[in-house]
Amino acid sequence: MLLADDQRLVRAGLRLLLDLEPGLEVVGEAADGVEAVAAAQSVPPPDVVLMDVRMPRLDGIEATARIRRLPHAPQVLVLTTFDADELVYRALQAGACGFLLKDAPQEHLVLAVRAAAAGVPTVAPTVVARMVERFAGPAPATGRWPALDRLTARERDVLRAMATGASNADIARALHLGESTVKSHVAHVLTKLDLTSRSQAVVVAYESGLVARGA
Repeated sequence: MLLADDQRLVRAGLRLLLDLEPGLEVVGEAADGVEAVAAAQSVPPPDVVLMDVRMPRLDGIEATARIRRLPHAPQVLVLTTFDADELVYRALQAGACGFLLKDAPQEHLVLAVRAAAAGVPTVAPTVVARMVERFAGPAPATGRWPALDRLTARERDVLRAMATGASNADIARALHLGESTVKSHVAHVLTKLDLTSRSQAVVVAYESGLVARGA
């Protein structure tokens, strides 16, 4: 994984913790967003980037957006000191798979990194909904997501289920579909909406009003 933080001591502490874990290896460090984007393009690329949001030259939000649009893009896990910071919400919009508080216990950090490596979002949909309500205004932005019209009825069903935090297996059981079919639908949803992560899809589901806020 890649550690992106402008504080050397933070990077050193994270490296010390993560390198002790079986199957986890820190392969690089970056002191700002520019370095993070460059390091994410190494061969082979890291599986996960632990990204601070407040960094010089290029902040973690824009760095996340650029990294997530790379071929073979690594997952991005945002590090923050606030659990409902607007910057975290914007990072999820940019394609981060989740966020983690910098003072989180070591076991939470390890679990979050392993989940991110597996492509599993680490933010509960209820947290995303709370962030939408706090930062996206009191009502859905009508017409903001015209690309939703490109989704089939079944793809809309899958997107609604994704917004509840359902896994592909959960969605398959609920909609009486095969997991491979669900995986295909998820891929189509992300492609048609020009998204790079399931977390982005959850944000869109709430922001567009496809899923009711507070539900």
